[in-house]
Amino acid sequence: MHKGQRIVYEHPARFKWLAAGRRWRKTSLGMRVVLRAAAAGQPMLWGAPTFRQCRIGWDEMNQAAGGIAEFRKGEMEVTVPPGNGIVSFVSLDSPNNARGKTAFGCVIDEAGFIDGVAWHDVIRPMLSDCDGWALIMGTPAGRNWFWREHMAAVDRPDDVAWQVPTLGVRVTEQGLVREPHPMENESFPFAEACQMWRTMPEQTFRQEFLAEFLEESGVVFRGVLAAATAKPQGPIAGHDYVMGVDWGKSNDFTVISVGDTNTKRMVAMDRFNQIDYRVQRGRLATLAERYNPSVIMAESNSMGEPIIEQLQADGLPVRGFTTTNATKAAIIEALSLALERSEITLLNDPVLVGEMQAYEMDRLPSGMVRYSAPDGMHDDTVMATALMWHGMNSYIGIEALGIW
Repeated sequence: MHKGQRIVYEHPARFKWLAAGRRWRKTSLGMRVVLRAAAAGQPMLWGAPTFRQCRIGWDEMNQAAGGIAEFRKGEMEVTVPPGNGIVSFVSLDSPNNARGKTAFGCVIDEAGFIDGVAWHDVIRPMLSDCDGWALIMGTPAGRNWFWREHMAAVDRPDDVAWQVPTLGVRVTEQGLVREPHPMENESFPFAEACQMWRTMPEQTFRQEFLAEFLEESGVVFRGVLAAATAKPQGPIAGHDYVMGVDWGKSNDFTVISVGDTNTKRMVAMDRFNQIDYRVQRGRLATLAERYNPSVIMAESNSMGEPIIEQLQADGLPVRGFTTTNATKAAIIEALSLALERSEITLLNDPVLVGEMQAYEMDRLPSGMVRYSAPDGMHDDTVMATALMWHGMNSYIGIEALGIW
Protein backbone atom coordinates (compact mmCIF):
# COMPACT_ATOMS: atom_id res chain seq x y z
CA MET A 1 0.00 0.00 0.00
CA HIS A 2 1.58 3.29 -1.06
CA LYS A 3 1.36 6.47 1.00
CA GLY A 4 -1.63 7.90 -0.86
CA GLN A 5 -3.61 4.72 -0.32
CA ARG A 6 -2.82 4.80 3.39
CA ILE A 7 -4.06 8.40 3.67
CA VAL A 8 -7.43 7.42 2.19
CA TYR A 9 -7.55 4.10 4.06
CA GLU A 10 -7.01 5.68 7.47
CA HIS A 11 -9.11 8.83 7.07
CA PRO A 12 -12.13 8.81 9.44
CA ALA A 13 -14.64 10.59 7.15
CA ARG A 14 -17.90 8.74 6.59
CA PHE A 15 -18.04 9.47 2.86
CA LYS A 16 -14.76 9.54 0.95
CA TRP A 17 -14.63 10.85 -2.63
CA LEU A 18 -11.47 9.89 -4.48
CA ALA A 19 -10.68 11.12 -8.00
CA ALA A 20 -7.38 9.55 -9.02
CA GLY A 21 -5.49 8.89 -12.23
CA ARG A 22 -5.23 5.53 -13.95
CA ARG A 23 -2.90 2.96 -12.38
CA TRP A 24 -3.07 4.73 -9.02
CA ARG A 25 -4.30 1.36 -7.69
CA LYS A 26 -7.78 2.46 -6.68
CA THR A 27 -9.23 -1.04 -7.00
CA SER A 28 -6.51 -2.47 -4.75
CA LEU A 29 -7.37 0.14 -2.13
CA GLY A 30 -11.09 -0.62 -2.37
CA MET A 31 -10.42 -4.33 -2.02
CA ARG A 32 -8.48 -3.78 1.21
CA VAL A 33 -11.25 -1.58 2.60
CA VAL A 34 -14.06 -4.08 2.02
CA LEU A 35 -12.01 -7.08 3.19
CA ARG A 36 -11.21 -5.38 6.48
CA ALA A 37 -14.85 -4.45 7.08
CA ALA A 38 -16.18 -7.88 6.05
CA ALA A 39 -13.64 -9.63 8.29
CA ALA A 40 -15.18 -7.66 11.16
CA GLY A 41 -18.60 -9.07 10.28
CA GLN A 42 -20.02 -6.13 8.34
CA PRO A 43 -22.08 -6.75 5.17
CA MET A 44 -20.49 -4.84 2.32
CA LEU A 45 -21.46 -3.72 -1.19
CA TRP A 46 -19.07 -3.38 -4.13
CA GLY A 47 -20.56 -1.47 -7.06
CA ALA A 48 -19.15 -0.88 -10.54
CA PRO A 49 -20.58 0.40 -13.84
CA THR A 50 -20.78 -3.03 -15.50
CA PHE A 51 -20.53 -6.70 -14.62
CA ARG A 52 -17.19 -6.85 -16.40
CA GLN A 53 -15.79 -4.12 -14.17
CA CYS A 54 -17.20 -5.89 -11.10
CA ARG A 55 -15.10 -8.87 -12.15
CA ILE A 56 -11.93 -6.76 -11.86
CA GLY A 57 -12.56 -6.20 -8.16
CA TRP A 58 -13.73 -9.81 -7.76
CA ASP A 59 -10.57 -11.22 -9.37
CA GLU A 60 -8.28 -8.99 -7.32
CA MET A 61 -10.04 -10.01 -4.12
CA ASN A 62 -9.80 -13.65 -5.16
CA GLN A 63 -6.04 -13.30 -5.56
CA ALA A 64 -5.70 -11.61 -2.17
CA ALA A 65 -8.07 -13.79 -0.11
CA GLY A 66 -8.86 -16.80 -2.27
CA GLY A 67 -7.32 -19.22 0.20
CA ILE A 68 -9.32 -17.89 3.12
CA ALA A 69 -12.63 -16.42 1.96
CA GLU A 70 -15.49 -18.32 0.36
CA PHE A 71 -16.26 -17.15 -3.18
CA ARG A 72 -19.73 -17.92 -4.59
CA LYS A 73 -19.51 -16.92 -8.22
CA GLY A 74 -23.16 -17.60 -9.00
CA GLU A 75 -24.32 -15.05 -6.42
CA MET A 76 -21.24 -12.82 -6.85
CA GLU A 77 -20.80 -12.87 -3.09
CA VAL A 78 -17.74 -13.42 -0.88
CA THR A 79 -17.88 -14.50 2.76
CA VAL A 80 -14.87 -13.33 4.74
CA PRO A 81 -13.79 -14.92 8.04
CA PRO A 82 -13.42 -14.56 10.95
CA GLY A 83 -16.50 -12.31 11.20
CA ASN A 84 -18.10 -13.90 8.13
CA GLY A 85 -19.19 -10.60 6.67
CA ILE A 86 -20.47 -10.81 3.10
CA VAL A 87 -19.24 -8.70 0.19
CA SER A 88 -21.87 -8.43 -2.56
CA PHE A 89 -20.66 -7.41 -6.03
CA VAL A 90 -23.30 -5.48 -7.98
CA SER A 91 -23.29 -4.13 -11.52
CA LEU A 92 -24.82 -0.66 -11.48
CA ASP A 93 -25.59 -0.42 -15.19
CA SER A 94 -29.13 -0.65 -13.81
CA PRO A 95 -29.26 1.30 -10.51
CA ASN A 96 -32.03 -0.96 -9.22
CA ASN A 97 -29.59 -3.88 -9.10
CA ALA A 98 -28.56 -2.62 -5.68
CA ARG A 99 -32.10 -2.41 -4.29
CA GLY A 100 -32.90 -4.88 -1.55
CA LYS A 101 -29.27 -5.19 -0.48
CA THR A 102 -28.11 -4.58 3.08
CA ALA A 103 -24.73 -3.01 3.67
CA PHE A 104 -22.89 -1.23 6.46
CA GLY A 105 -20.41 0.08 3.93
CA CYS A 106 -19.98 0.48 0.20
CA VAL A 107 -17.20 0.88 -2.34
CA ILE A 108 -18.17 2.31 -5.73
CA ASP A 109 -15.51 1.81 -8.39
CA GLU A 110 -15.26 3.98 -11.55
CA ALA A 111 -17.95 6.28 -10.20
CA GLY A 112 -17.67 8.67 -13.14
CA PHE A 113 -19.27 6.08 -15.41
CA ILE A 114 -22.21 5.29 -13.13
CA ASP A 115 -25.63 6.94 -13.29
CA GLY A 116 -25.94 9.26 -10.29
CA VAL A 117 -29.38 7.76 -9.61
CA ALA A 118 -27.62 4.64 -8.29
CA TRP A 119 -26.03 6.72 -5.53
CA HIS A 120 -28.75 9.25 -4.76
CA ASP A 121 -31.83 7.02 -5.00
CA VAL A 122 -30.55 3.58 -4.03
CA ILE A 123 -27.19 3.32 -2.26
CA ARG A 124 -27.21 6.48 -0.15
CA PRO A 125 -30.66 5.73 1.36
CA MET A 126 -29.56 2.12 1.98
CA LEU A 127 -26.62 3.34 4.07
CA SER A 128 -28.89 5.53 6.20
CA ASP A 129 -30.47 2.49 7.87
CA CYS A 130 -27.23 1.56 9.64
CA ASP A 131 -25.30 4.84 9.60
CA GLY A 132 -23.16 3.27 6.89
CA TRP A 133 -20.15 4.67 5.07
CA ALA A 134 -18.85 4.74 1.51
CA LEU A 135 -15.71 5.07 -0.57
CA ILE A 136 -16.65 6.49 -3.96
CA MET A 137 -13.71 6.45 -6.34
CA GLY A 138 -12.79 6.66 -9.99
CA THR A 139 -10.96 8.47 -12.74
CA PRO A 140 -12.88 11.61 -13.80
CA ALA A 141 -15.22 11.28 -16.76
CA GLY A 142 -16.37 14.84 -17.38
CA ARG A 143 -18.40 17.01 -15.06
CA ASN A 144 -21.20 14.74 -13.96
CA TRP A 145 -22.70 13.74 -10.61
CA PHE A 146 -19.34 12.36 -9.40
CA TRP A 147 -17.72 15.72 -10.06
CA ARG A 148 -20.56 17.65 -8.36
CA GLU A 149 -20.44 15.47 -5.24
CA HIS A 150 -16.65 15.64 -5.21
CA MET A 151 -16.80 19.44 -5.32
CA ALA A 152 -19.55 19.64 -2.68
CA ALA A 153 -17.66 17.45 -0.21
CA VAL A 154 -15.58 20.37 1.04
CA ASP A 155 -18.65 21.93 2.72
CA ARG A 156 -19.98 18.71 4.28
CA PRO A 157 -18.79 17.69 7.75
CA ASP A 158 -19.04 13.94 7.03
CA ASP A 159 -17.28 14.06 3.65
CA VAL A 160 -13.74 14.37 2.37
CA ALA A 161 -12.47 14.53 -1.22
CA TRP A 162 -9.10 14.01 -2.89
CA GLN A 163 -7.98 14.78 -6.43
CA VAL A 164 -4.77 12.86 -7.07
CA PRO A 165 -2.61 12.37 -10.18
CA THR A 166 -1.16 8.97 -10.93
CA LEU A 167 2.27 10.56 -10.50
CA GLY A 168 3.06 14.14 -9.57
CA VAL A 169 4.06 16.06 -12.69
CA ARG A 170 3.72 19.58 -14.06
CA VAL A 171 2.87 20.23 -17.68
CA THR A 172 5.17 22.75 -19.40
CA GLU A 173 5.73 23.78 -22.99
CA GLN A 174 8.87 21.65 -23.01
CA GLY A 175 7.13 18.57 -21.61
CA LEU A 176 6.59 17.12 -18.17
CA VAL A 177 8.49 18.20 -15.08
CA ARG A 178 8.54 15.89 -12.10
CA GLU A 179 6.80 17.43 -9.08
CA PRO A 180 6.14 14.80 -6.39
CA HIS A 181 2.60 14.73 -5.04
CA PRO A 182 2.05 13.59 -1.43
CA MET A 183 -0.55 11.03 -2.52
CA GLU A 184 0.90 9.82 -5.82
CA ASN A 185 1.69 6.24 -6.77
CA GLU A 186 5.43 6.72 -6.42
CA SER A 187 6.16 3.38 -8.05
CA PHE A 188 4.80 4.58 -11.41
CA PRO A 189 7.78 5.29 -13.72
CA PHE A 190 8.27 8.93 -14.68
CA ALA A 191 9.56 7.80 -18.09
CA GLU A 192 6.23 6.07 -18.70
CA ALA A 193 4.37 9.25 -17.75
CA CYS A 194 6.47 11.20 -20.28
CA GLN A 195 5.72 8.60 -22.95
CA MET A 196 1.99 8.90 -22.24
CA TRP A 197 2.23 12.70 -22.45
CA ARG A 198 3.94 12.53 -25.84
CA THR A 199 1.47 10.06 -27.35
CA MET A 200 -1.90 11.10 -25.84
CA PRO A 201 -4.05 14.16 -26.56
CA GLU A 202 -3.55 16.73 -23.82
CA GLN A 203 -7.16 16.59 -22.67
CA THR A 204 -6.98 12.81 -22.37
CA PHE A 205 -3.74 12.97 -20.41
CA ARG A 206 -5.11 15.57 -18.04
CA GLN A 207 -8.22 13.52 -17.35
CA GLU A 208 -6.77 10.01 -17.26
CA PHE A 209 -3.40 10.73 -15.63
CA LEU A 210 -3.79 14.02 -13.74
CA ALA A 211 -7.38 13.22 -12.69
CA GLU A 212 -8.72 16.59 -13.81
CA PHE A 213 -12.46 17.04 -14.27
CA LEU A 214 -12.68 18.45 -17.79
CA GLU A 215 -15.50 19.89 -19.82
CA GLU A 216 -14.62 21.62 -23.07
CA SER A 217 -17.93 23.35 -23.70
CA GLY A 218 -18.37 26.55 -21.72
CA VAL A 219 -15.11 26.28 -19.76
CA VAL A 220 -13.93 29.73 -18.68
CA PHE A 221 -10.70 29.17 -16.75
CA ARG A 222 -7.99 26.91 -18.12
CA GLY A 223 -4.84 25.91 -16.28
CA VAL A 224 -6.39 26.35 -12.84
CA LEU A 225 -4.50 23.46 -11.23
CA ALA A 226 -1.22 24.62 -12.74
CA ALA A 227 -1.76 28.09 -11.24
CA ALA A 228 -3.10 26.93 -7.86
CA THR A 229 0.24 26.24 -6.16
CA ALA A 230 0.48 29.02 -3.57
CA LYS A 231 0.19 28.49 0.17
CA PRO A 232 -1.23 31.10 2.56
CA GLN A 233 1.43 33.67 3.37
CA GLY A 234 1.65 36.48 5.88
CA PRO A 235 2.52 40.06 4.97
CA ILE A 236 6.06 40.85 3.80
CA ALA A 237 7.64 44.19 4.62
CA GLY A 238 7.76 46.47 1.59
CA HIS A 239 5.16 44.51 -0.38
CA ASP A 240 1.87 45.99 -1.49
CA TYR A 241 -1.45 44.16 -1.08
CA VAL A 242 -4.91 44.34 -2.64
CA MET A 243 -8.18 42.76 -1.51
CA GLY A 244 -11.25 41.64 -3.42
CA VAL A 245 -14.58 41.13 -1.63
CA ASP A 246 -17.74 39.32 -2.71
CA TRP A 247 -20.51 39.75 -0.14
CA GLY A 248 -22.65 36.79 0.87
CA LYS A 249 -26.31 36.95 -0.07
CA SER A 250 -28.94 34.54 1.23
CA ASN A 251 -27.23 31.11 1.17
CA ASP A 252 -24.01 32.37 -0.45
CA PHE A 253 -20.67 32.86 1.24
CA THR A 254 -18.79 36.08 1.82
CA VAL A 255 -15.28 35.72 0.43
CA ILE A 256 -12.27 38.00 0.87
CA SER A 257 -9.25 37.38 -1.38
CA VAL A 258 -5.86 38.96 -0.70
CA GLY A 259 -3.17 39.36 -3.35
CA ASP A 260 0.45 40.51 -3.32
CA THR A 261 0.97 43.03 -6.14
CA ASN A 262 4.75 42.55 -6.05
CA THR A 263 4.63 38.82 -6.77
CA LYS A 264 1.16 38.55 -8.38
CA ARG A 265 0.37 35.82 -5.87
CA MET A 266 -2.79 35.22 -3.92
CA VAL A 267 -1.70 35.03 -0.28
CA ALA A 268 -4.89 34.67 1.78
CA MET A 269 -8.60 33.99 1.54
CA ASP A 270 -11.39 34.15 4.10
CA ARG A 271 -14.70 32.42 3.31
CA PHE A 272 -17.67 32.39 5.67
CA ASN A 273 -21.46 32.37 5.54
CA GLN A 274 -22.39 34.53 8.51
CA ILE A 275 -24.07 37.39 6.71
CA ASP A 276 -24.58 39.72 9.66
CA TYR A 277 -23.17 43.10 8.62
CA ARG A 278 -21.04 43.47 11.76
CA VAL A 279 -19.51 40.03 11.25
CA GLN A 280 -18.59 40.81 7.66
CA ARG A 281 -17.08 44.18 8.52
CA GLY A 282 -15.16 42.68 11.42
CA ARG A 283 -13.65 39.84 9.36
CA LEU A 284 -12.60 42.26 6.62
CA ALA A 285 -11.17 44.76 9.10
CA THR A 286 -9.07 42.01 10.71
CA LEU A 287 -7.50 41.06 7.37
CA ALA A 288 -7.02 44.70 6.42
CA GLU A 289 -5.22 45.40 9.68
CA ARG A 290 -2.86 42.50 8.97
CA TYR A 291 -2.06 43.21 5.30
CA ASN A 292 -2.63 47.00 5.17
CA PRO A 293 -3.97 46.89 1.58
CA SER A 294 -3.66 49.83 -0.78
CA VAL A 295 -7.11 49.16 -2.14
CA ILE A 296 -10.06 46.92 -1.31
CA MET A 297 -12.31 46.23 -4.30
CA ALA A 298 -15.78 45.28 -3.02
CA GLU A 299 -19.00 44.57 -4.85
CA SER A 300 -21.36 47.49 -4.21
CA ASN A 301 -24.61 45.95 -5.46
CA SER A 302 -27.52 45.47 -3.05
CA MET A 303 -26.29 44.93 0.52
CA GLY A 304 -22.73 45.89 -0.42
CA GLU A 305 -23.38 49.63 -0.54
CA PRO A 306 -24.14 50.24 3.17
CA ILE A 307 -21.28 47.98 4.27
CA ILE A 308 -18.86 49.83 1.99
CA GLU A 309 -20.03 53.22 3.32
CA GLN A 310 -19.37 52.12 6.89
CA LEU A 311 -15.97 50.67 6.02
CA GLN A 312 -15.00 53.91 4.26
CA ALA A 313 -16.13 55.84 7.31
CA ASP A 314 -13.83 53.61 9.35
CA GLY A 315 -10.93 54.73 7.17
CA LEU A 316 -10.47 51.61 5.05
CA PRO A 317 -9.48 52.11 1.35
CA VAL A 318 -12.60 50.47 -0.06
CA ARG A 319 -13.66 51.05 -3.68
CA GLY A 320 -17.11 49.94 -4.76
CA PHE A 321 -17.56 47.79 -7.86
CA THR A 322 -20.98 47.77 -9.52
CA THR A 323 -21.59 44.35 -11.00
CA THR A 324 -23.46 44.26 -14.29
CA ASN A 325 -23.28 41.64 -17.00
CA ALA A 326 -20.74 43.79 -18.85
CA THR A 327 -18.52 44.68 -15.87
CA LYS A 328 -18.61 41.09 -14.61
CA ALA A 329 -17.54 39.83 -18.04
CA ALA A 330 -14.65 42.30 -18.06
CA ILE A 331 -13.11 41.19 -14.75
CA ILE A 332 -13.75 37.48 -15.38
CA GLU A 333 -12.11 37.65 -18.80
CA ALA A 334 -9.16 39.56 -17.34
CA LEU A 335 -8.64 36.83 -14.75
CA SER A 336 -9.01 34.12 -17.39
CA LEU A 337 -6.36 35.80 -19.56
CA ALA A 338 -4.03 36.11 -16.58
CA LEU A 339 -4.31 32.36 -16.00
CA GLU A 340 -3.62 31.57 -19.66
CA ARG A 341 -0.53 33.77 -19.57
CA SER A 342 0.62 32.38 -16.19
CA GLU A 343 0.57 35.91 -14.76
CA ILE A 344 -1.15 34.99 -11.50
CA THR A 345 -0.59 32.33 -8.85
CA LEU A 346 -3.65 31.16 -6.93
CA LEU A 347 -3.98 29.59 -3.52
CA ASN A 348 -4.08 25.82 -3.56
CA ASP A 349 -7.54 25.85 -2.00
CA PRO A 350 -10.06 23.11 -2.91
CA VAL A 351 -13.07 25.44 -2.86
CA LEU A 352 -11.40 28.02 -5.09
CA VAL A 353 -10.09 25.38 -7.50
CA GLY A 354 -13.47 23.66 -7.65
CA GLU A 355 -15.42 26.85 -8.29
CA MET A 356 -13.02 28.01 -10.98
CA GLN A 357 -13.06 24.65 -12.75
CA ALA A 358 -16.87 24.66 -12.60
CA TYR A 359 -17.37 28.22 -13.85
CA GLU A 360 -19.42 28.41 -17.05
CA MET A 361 -20.01 30.72 -19.98
CA ASP A 362 -23.28 31.00 -21.88
CA ARG A 363 -23.89 32.86 -25.11
CA LEU A 364 -27.10 34.90 -24.81
CA PRO A 365 -29.53 35.44 -27.74
CA SER A 366 -28.33 39.06 -27.83
CA GLY A 367 -24.82 37.84 -28.60
CA MET A 368 -23.49 38.86 -25.18
CA VAL A 369 -21.75 36.41 -22.87
CA ARG A 370 -22.99 35.51 -19.41
CA TYR A 371 -20.64 34.05 -16.79
CA SER A 372 -21.93 32.10 -13.80
CA ALA A 373 -21.57 29.03 -11.61
CA PRO A 374 -23.60 25.93 -12.55
CA ASP A 375 -27.02 25.59 -10.93
CA GLY A 376 -26.73 24.71 -7.27
CA MET A 377 -23.08 25.77 -6.98
CA HIS A 378 -21.34 28.91 -5.73
CA ASP A 379 -19.03 31.39 -7.45
CA ASP A 380 -18.10 33.54 -4.44
CA THR A 381 -14.39 32.69 -4.48
CA VAL A 382 -14.27 33.32 -8.23
CA MET A 383 -15.78 36.80 -7.92
CA ALA A 384 -13.61 37.78 -4.95
CA THR A 385 -10.47 36.67 -6.80
CA ALA A 386 -11.53 38.46 -9.99
CA LEU A 387 -12.13 41.64 -7.98
CA MET A 388 -8.73 41.21 -6.32
CA TRP A 389 -7.02 40.89 -9.72
CA HIS A 390 -8.99 43.86 -11.06
CA GLY A 391 -7.98 45.95 -8.06
CA MET A 392 -4.37 44.88 -8.37
CA ASN A 393 -4.17 45.99 -11.99
CA SER A 394 -6.27 49.13 -11.51
CA TYR A 395 -4.10 50.17 -8.58
CA ILE A 396 -0.88 49.64 -10.53
CA GLY A 397 -2.23 51.67 -13.46
CA ILE A 398 -3.43 54.56 -11.32
CA GLU A 399 -0.25 54.58 -9.23
CA ALA A 400 1.82 54.84 -12.43
CA LEU A 401 -0.11 57.98 -13.39
CA GLY A 402 0.54 59.46 -9.95
CA ILE A 403 -3.13 60.20 -9.28
CA TRP A 404 -4.00 57.61 -6.63
